[in-house]
Amino acid sequence: MSTHPIPDFTAPKRVLLAAPRGYCAGVERAIEIVEVALATHGAPVYVRKQIVHNLHVVRRLEAKGAIFVDELDEVPAGSTVVFSAHGVAPEVHRQASARDLKVIDATCPLVTKVHQEARKFAGKGYDVVLIGHEGHEEVIGTMGEAPRTIHLVGDEREAEQVAVADPEKVAYLTQTTLSVDETRGVIDVLRERFPVLAGPRSDDICYATQNRQVAVKQLAAECQLILVIGAENSSNSKRLVEVARSHGCQSHLIPEASALDPAWFEGVETVAVTSGASAPEWLVDELVEALRQRGASDVREVEVVPEDVHFSLPRGLRQDAAAAGVEIAG
Repeated sequence: MSTHPIPDFTAPKRVLLAAPRGYCAGVERAIEIVEVALATHGAPVYVRKQIVHNLHVVRRLEAKGAIFVDELDEVPAGSTVVFSAHGVAPEVHRQASARDLKVIDATCPLVTKVHQEARKFAGKGYDVVLIGHEGHEEVIGTMGEAPRTIHLVGDEREAEQVAVADPEKVAYLTQTTLSVDETRGVIDVLRERFPVLAGPRSDDICYATQNRQVAVKQLAAECQLILVIGAENSSNSKRLVEVARSHGCQSHLIPEASALDPAWFEGVETVAVTSGASAPEWLVDELVEALRQRGASDVREVEVVPEDVHFSLPRGLRQDAAAAGVEIAG
């Protein structure tokens, strides 16, 4: 649990818990990859960047022997390194090979799909417009697949200005953790400019991002405040706050219960709680318990979308774990 004190306040009587919330299949897989790698290969296991965007997760894995680094030159030659769930550019794989590192790739399969689409369109001579946020690790990795032909746009204005070589050979892709609503307008602008615009066979925005946003939209009509547990660098968590506010509901992103502001609860009769796809459930439990202790008496879960998705671990890691006698859950 958190070591920081939780402020005193008077909680509303009614609390709604969004379902689904919290870990998505890609995050569960990435965390399990690090844990199985530690059990199989022993500590230390190095991890490039945060395995998922949540400092609580990082700290718990560090306690088990994981060492997080920003770049591969911090990893001793010949060591085991895990690539984060957000994916990396091909150049990072080349760097790892040059340093004789044993790579375990924890890239979310849905991000891998976007990388494959980028390579496919670039290979066919298309300019690729990537809808995403500059500097986000997922975006950096995707752009690295075809840096000369991928153009990043973050909003409708940038979509109106993007320059391409051939207006009849343009495709679009999206960062997986964006809001459905914010990409729709950008895609509409691109379709107006490039009537034969190509795109992925299915929506790139991940199922978990969509499901959590759908839940927030429904709950926004039933409460006056939505608390989103998640890290400041978690794109999908920040989108949940934006979705709630766009539907007329007060909303705040908090890393844990200790970050609550008592002023938020003034005039609030019902509060909803959700969490981003990289936030552990124990943070939700801690927040709900704090609300109960401060007056909440009606706490119930509202399931908006059923969710049952699981991604298997990389084959190589499963084989290594089996050889070492390490059991894998599920």
